[in-house]
Order: sequence, then structure tokens, then C-alpha cells
Amino acid sequence: MILMWSSSRIGRRVASAFVCGRQQLHRQPQYQPQLHHQQHNLRYSSTADGAVAAPLRCTKKKSDRAPSKHLVDEKTVRAFGGRGGDGRVSFMKLFGNENAGPDGGDGGNGGHVVFRAAENVTGLGHVSVELRAPPGERGYNKDCHGKCAGHEYVDVPVGTVVKDGAGRVVGDLSRPGVMFVAARGGAGGHGNRYFATDTEQTPEVAELGGAGEVLRYTLELSSIADFGLLGFPNAGKSTLLRAITRARPKVAPYPFTTLQPHLGVVRYGDQESVAVADLPGLIEDSHRDRGLGVSFLRHVQRCTALLLVVDLSAPEPWTYVDVLRHEVRCFSATVLDRPQLIVANKVDVDGARDNLAELRRRLPDDEIVEISAKHGVNLERLLKHMKRVYDQRRISAEADAAAADLD
Repeated sequence: MILMWSSSRIGRRVASAFVCGRQQLHRQPQYQPQLHHQQHNLRYSSTADGAVAAPLRCTKKKSDRAPSKHLVDEKTVRAFGGRGGDGRVSFMKLFGNENAGPDGGDGGNGGHVVFRAAENVTGLGHVSVELRAPPGERGYNKDCHGKCAGHEYVDVPVGTVVKDGAGRVVGDLSRPGVMFVAARGGAGGHGNRYFATDTEQTPEVAELGGAGEVLRYTLELSSIADFGLLGFPNAGKSTLLRAITRARPKVAPYPFTTLQPHLGVVRYGDQESVAVADLPGLIEDSHRDRGLGVSFLRHVQRCTALLLVVDLSAPEPWTYVDVLRHEVRCFSATVLDRPQLIVANKVDVDGARDNLAELRRRLPDDEIVEISAKHGVNLERLLKHMKRVYDQRRISAEADAAAADLD
């Protein structure tokens, strides 16, 4: 009986599955240490300064269909609160009593326009210029009130600052889930049932719904990225952002190809993500509104740390560092207190090595990383330096927050 069952089709399948399971059971201890070793090499790499999380290389191909979108970090909007529903003029009619009294219901309240801080939003490009909340429903007969309208929630990035028309800060959405009511909806109007009294039992009057608020606001991001690429036009900022992230800013051999900031994300083996912003090119006297002017310098103010990108193929590249710092200092002296890293780009060009040696000699106190964004030279070292600065900044911020809680 057992011999007949094992020779059948079902018996052969069960025996084959049993044999394969035993083979996998014997092979599993051999492959497990090797897999653990591969994951360890992927996540961390040892450097002279200690263990630093290694950047993860994205193997997914970049999209070439949709045009790249720049980061919108400031927008002026108008918020319209929903109008309240109108009250109803109605009289009840019953069997045997045609004048049973007023039964007009009240209208529903209009909706509010509410800004809500969300972690899954990075910019303000999705926010419409006009934000309208739905109106309330009108009242009905038989004392039925209209439905109140729902609120219009607009998700904005965490750290968004809300300013009114006069430029005063009226809201700071610094934590996830914090909400700010931008425009309140109007109240619903009363129906004629509300106006019935002992002396006026059949009122033929009802209220119109109240109009909602109409206010103007300016939304600004207090921080757009962890690192901002600061440099002169054609220094290679957009090429660098393309090389280290999946962002696709425009690259061309003429100046001012980047007119709006572009944002990219670098992911590391310790599950941390670092945002890098490609800022428009800066020229001399930008603080006097030359070039892109003060609008560009506002982007610099919203970056936690600065990467000063210098073109080594240019004559005397160390002078560009002085000009960059001077322009930022004239706009806001506090920005220069943030961490800085000099990125010497185009090291593959003839004569760049000599300029690099002179740059190190003239700026001995600054940390300089030489790279070639076009050919991918020394990019891993740059990313590890960025991760080290990011970790130090995060640790100091956590310590300051803990000290503030104790106070």
C-alpha cells in the first residue's frame, strides 16, 4: 500500500518537497554569516575618524518623462472661509390644521481653511493661490437644519511660518500635526422657526448665512534642506546634485541655469536621509539686489549647513570663497555661524591641482574636499563628511532641546 502511494503523482510531489526542505535546512547555516557580512559592509564603513554611515547608492533609473520640478519655499495665498447656509421660511401644514406654525430650519455653518503641518510634504508647490472652504447647506422645512460644511485642510511642511498681509508672523507650524485656522467660515442663518414669539407666531423672515473671512497670507519655509549648495554660476552645483541624488536640475554651459532651488535626498545605511538643496548662483553685490538679489539670499537662510562650491578651473578660486562669505554676512551675519564645508569642484581640469594647493594654503582652518562632480571623483568622501556634520548638528540640537525642557 505504501509502495503504491509513493509511486503516484501526489506521493512523488510530497517526497520531492520533503527532500528539498531538508537540503535548505542544511544549507541555511552556511549562507547566513555571509549575508550578515554583506549587510554590515553595506551599512557602515570604517574611516580614520570612526564609524560613519555609508551612503546608499540608488540603482533605480531616473525618470526622463516628466519635467523636473523646483522647490517652492515661499507662496502668497488668499484664504476664503465658507459661506454659511441661508435659513428657511416655511410653515407646517398638518391634516386638519393648515396653519400649524413656522417650521423653517437653520442653515449650516461654513467650513474653515486650516493649514496643517505634515511630515510627508516637502514644499509649497501643491498649495493653490486661492483656498476656498465649502459653504454650509441651507435649512429645510420641518425644522430640519442644514448640514455644516467640512473644513478645508491644506497640508504644509513642518516648519512653515505663516505671515499676514502686514508681514507679521501669526503662525509657526513647528511640529507635525499643528494646525492654524487661516479663515473662519460664516455662521448659518436662522430659519423663521427661530423668530417665532408669543406675539409673532407666524414670522415670514429668515436670516441669510454669514460670509466667511477673506484673508491674505504668505507661507514661508523656515528650513528647506540640511545642506545648501552655495556658489557662483557655473561652479557645478547642479551637476553635483545630480551626481549624489535623484534630483534632475537643469545643467547647461551658460550662467543662471538654476533660477529656483531644487531639492535632492541622500540616503545612508543607518536609515537617515539628508536633504540637499541646489540654490541659484550668487554674484558679487547680491545683497544690493544684483543678479537674483535678496530673493536668492533668503534661500540660503533656510539651510542648516552650507556647502561652498568653488570652481578650481577659475583663476584665484580662493577669492570666490571670500566673496560668498561677504555676501552672506551682509545679508545675515548669523548664517555664517552655521557649519560650512568648502567643496573644490572640477579637480580633473588642468591646473586644478595647483589651485587646490594654494586654496589649502590660504584657508588652513577650513575643511576642503576636492571632487569632480562630472566624473564622480571623491564623492563618497564628500558624502561621509556631510553625514558627520549632520550627526554633529543633530546631537547638538537634541542636547539643546533637552536643556530647554529642563529649564
